[in-house]
Amino acid sequence: MDFEHLMQVMRRLALEAGDRIMEIYNSPDFEVKSKSDNSPVTEADEAADALISAGLREAFPDVALVTEEQAASHNQDVSTFLIVDPLDGTKEFVQRRGDFTVNIAYVEDGKPVRGVVYAPAKGRLFYTLADGRAVEEEGPNFPKQAMGPHKPITVSMPDNRGLMVVASKSHRDQATDDYIGKYAVKDMRSAGSSLKFCLVATGEADLYPRLGRTMEWDTAAGDAVLRGAGGEMVRFDDHTPFTYGKSGFENPFFIAYAPGVLLVK
Repeated sequence: MDFEHLMQVMRRLALEAGDRIMEIYNSPDFEVKSKSDNSPVTEADEAADALISAGLREAFPDVALVTEEQAASHNQDVSTFLIVDPLDGTKEFVQRRGDFTVNIAYVEDGKPVRGVVYAPAKGRLFYTLADGRAVEEEGPNFPKQAMGPHKPITVSMPDNRGLMVVASKSHRDQATDDYIGKYAVKDMRSAGSSLKFCLVATGEADLYPRLGRTMEWDTAAGDAVLRGAGGEMVRFDDHTPFTYGKSGFENPFFIAYAPGVLLVK
């Protein structure tokens, strides 16, 4: 894979999808439908998916593509693939809370090695460079054809006497609160979508536990950015490395964190 070309394409498609999403977000009204699992889907999800999928298939016709909005793509048995969540945080979008993201990642041999996370309503853009290092580009206006000024991001040096914790805004539950209660917490914040990974990647949080159902397209891009910033992601049950290309692309519970956090079970 030509990672320089890959990142140029993924970044541009994320920005173009973000523009389309914001057109719909800022319109007076938009249609919200329910999928088979009762989760919401909007015309913004579908428009962004069509744009990104077409762009990736044109640029990388020989690479498998998995995307949330195309159920047929979920039946593949692959370990190297592109994976897309065109609008992560649809509930945040519907409620106009702004915490939604465009996510595109490239998984190689089960590991998310490159990714882009774009939060168009927040004006924040995170991605990995061709060499795998994670950066945040200076916003809120991002040129489409070339990367703008950006700065490297890196995880924190956590203080286990008082950790910064981030948790889901829309999927918080008692099990998550009970687990967080096992740590000495200095401050806790809620965030939607894959922004939680990026907050750990930038050092704005030390720990993000997720005790709930997620799919690989929900996590791959954020995981790639986190790894590129020196962070780690492990399974919740046994703290073993987190991998991709699982059956049905469904995730187990997980913990994303800055190395130095003393994980508890």
